[in-house]
Amino acid sequence: MERLITKLTEKHVLFTASFAIRLALVAYGDYQDRTMVVKYTDIDYHVFTDAARFITEGKSPYNRSTYRYTPLLAWLLTPNIYLSMVFGKILFIVCDVLSGLLIYRILRLRGLSSETARRVCSLWLLNPLPMGVSSRGNAESILAALVLGTILCMEARHLMWAAILYGLSVHMKIYPVTYALPIALTLRTPETTSEEGKKRYGWEFLHETYLYHLTRRDIRHNFSPYFYMLYLTSDSRWSQWLGLAAFLPQLVLLLVASWAFHSDLAFCCFLHTAIFVSFNKVCTSQYFLWYLCLLPLVIPHLSLSLKQGVGLLLLWFAGQGIWLGPAYFLEFEGYNTFLLIWLAGLLFLIINSSILIQIVAHYKPTQTPQRLKVE
Repeated sequence: MERLITKLTEKHVLFTASFAIRLALVAYGDYQDRTMVVKYTDIDYHVFTDAARFITEGKSPYNRSTYRYTPLLAWLLTPNIYLSMVFGKILFIVCDVLSGLLIYRILRLRGLSSETARRVCSLWLLNPLPMGVSSRGNAESILAALVLGTILCMEARHLMWAAILYGLSVHMKIYPVTYALPIALTLRTPETTSEEGKKRYGWEFLHETYLYHLTRRDIRHNFSPYFYMLYLTSDSRWSQWLGLAAFLPQLVLLLVASWAFHSDLAFCCFLHTAIFVSFNKVCTSQYFLWYLCLLPLVIPHLSLSLKQGVGLLLLWFAGQGIWLGPAYFLEFEGYNTFLLIWLAGLLFLIINSSILIQIVAHYKPTQTPQRLKVE
């Protein structure tokens, strides 16, 4: 088994195999979509494609209802219309593998050996969750690549490229804006202190992509501890204010994390993302990728034993499993399990918070990144 793991984590074999597996999943997904009742492709992929179709017709991508993303994504997927429906999935799995490469380069820059860096980045490249998400047509891998690219450029002190990639990542999704404070604090060091475009879709873009999420009241069942409250108060005149108040725990925790851990940007970004997702008004499985892509940068600096690490991982999966039970009976059997789903969501929040506390307690801050020659 040890020999097999060593072979799989050899650099070129690892990246080739991880891409091949994702490509096979895309091919299998096409087969399942054509032959089975339950479809493999994520519904969001059809939303992206419909928005891209509106682009090719000279219309706004927001003519597609439920399209709540940057118009850039719709532009990127116009080859879905001109070439093949599979183009977007290929783009997403390429970004997925690229994220693994960026993890490898960041770890090398932070002083890890080539072999250790390969083993750690394999936790992303051979992870079935990002494999499934990208091959089903979800665009989270693009954001993962942009965030990791930002961290790599920050670590290497390529600040112009870091600014460009960071701007793109915030443009794609709003949550990386929480990294602004730790980034600013990181730049306030002795060695660095010496050193508006056309709005194509105007207010429509600003509202649908960003501002909508401030007042969003998603009452569908999800992992968020707030969903049941928002569900029960959906017709109340206080509902919008309750939705805004839900941001307060996030804000306080993000400010504390920024001040306490800004000296280690990768770790701080991981904490920011995990806090943002865990305490968000909407929390679905695909959101977990936002912090899982940063976890490999943290693992080498944890003093947790293998037994403790596996225990925390099993606890995290158990929290999801407990939630999925009542969610299944609501979604597919039609039972009223909203209260059970909410209680499971609260338990999952407690589990996530406990795991974060353990990670912070066992984290050994990295030293100033070394400028190593990266293979």
